Amino acid sequence: MKEIKAFEEAKATGANFKESGINSTMYWAYERSKEAGNDTIDFSEVIWDYDIEPIVKACRAYGIDHITISSTFSGLIATLAEFEKQGCRIDGLTKVKTSFTDWQTGEKQILPAILVSI
Repeated sequence: MKEIKAFEEAKATGANFKESGINSTMYWAYERSKEAGNDTIDFSEVIWDYDIEPIVKACRAYGIDHITISSTFSGLIATLAEFEKQGCRIDGLTKVKTSFTDWQTGEKQILPAILVSI
């Protein structure tokens, strides 16, 4: 996965996300995705309405051309519609790894996810 230097520096220095201009929802998706070994940033938790525009802006600023959403929260359709309003495109389904290990296989769990092009 592409390293985001601003995120890595904030983590190393313990900087305040808000003061550093970092969206915390995107930061934690980035961290969880790295831990799971995904190639893309996967949003496995709720994405709040007020997070969408900053997430899209950050993706564009950091050269991230797609993300995935594996969360199944109840407002997902409205969230996807808002991503489209921001100029993103829903490009179907893919699969992502979770940060959890499947006890039967010893491998990271695999979940379906929605592919969103930025």
